[in-house]
Amino acid sequence: MTASVTVRVPAKVNVQLAVGGLRPDGFHDLANVFLAVGLYDEVTVAPADELRVTCTGPDAGQVPLDHTNLAARAALALAGRHGRDGRGGGGGGVHIHIDKDIPVAGGMAGGSADGAGALLACDALWGTGASREELLEICAELGSDVPFSLVGGAALGRGRGELLTPLEVGGTFHWVFAVADGGLSTPAVYAECDRLRETSGAGAGVADVPDPQASAALLDALRTGDAAALAAAVSNDLQAAAVSLRPSLAATLAAGTEAGALAAMVSGSGPTTAFLVTDEAEAAKVADALRASGTCRAVRVTSGPAPGATVLRGSN
Repeated sequence: MTASVTVRVPAKVNVQLAVGGLRPDGFHDLANVFLAVGLYDEVTVAPADELRVTCTGPDAGQVPLDHTNLAARAALALAGRHGRDGRGGGGGGVHIHIDKDIPVAGGMAGGSADGAGALLACDALWGTGASREELLEICAELGSDVPFSLVGGAALGRGRGELLTPLEVGGTFHWVFAVADGGLSTPAVYAECDRLRETSGAGAGVADVPDPQASAALLDALRTGDAAALAAAVSNDLQAAAVSLRPSLAATLAAGTEAGALAAMVSGSGPTTAFLVTDEAEAAKVADALRASGTCRAVRVTSGPAPGATVLRGSN
């Protein structure tokens, strides 16, 4: 057995997040266009007497280290399918270490990334030989964003976001991310979206809200690598709800726009905000302006698309 396995897994930005009406089961149908970006967590797994999770890096103190962590849940799910005891005994115990660089609770799928990373790493460590289809099936059981963290690149997510269709990307898109203080609960943001729809008089149920559809213009912009066209097409149906719950985000969005960003949006359910720019020089300029604005806690510059979960070290 390999002594340890390290997997690198990317953050994501939703260049489109179209949210359908509230379903009877409490979920919403989505048309969710994911783009993986070059901010990464690294997940390392090694044999242990029992399941243990540790974490280092920015905001590590906010990461749960018990069995609610998606990385722990991923290890247990894989162990359960392959006759291992993921908690210990039976040869399935594992120490999961997360070297965290993706903002925590920021709408960039950091927890989902860790789940996908741990799943791929444990598969390599234990030699379970799970197929890609089985890994994606486990990812979908863990959460709506986890399958994309495994796949990376760009993809359209349907259903709750877990049913993926890969998308062609014709170039590199440059991004600046402004990290807010604290997090936002994803369920709370969806609930606020429903509340705002009800308050508007339009209704929030599946009979009231059109079925979500991916924007043809946005998909074309991704395919051609046209940043200006992508900027004109990006959208996030959760943005109004995130700003309603965290009004200070409006100032961050305005600061990036005034600095010359092509587009400014809340990333996923927030509270991280994302700014699409033309190139690296513009990214540096917008990042400096955001830092000087005092409207955010930290600023990160990167680009996409980025590859999905990748074994870096320790594969058999």
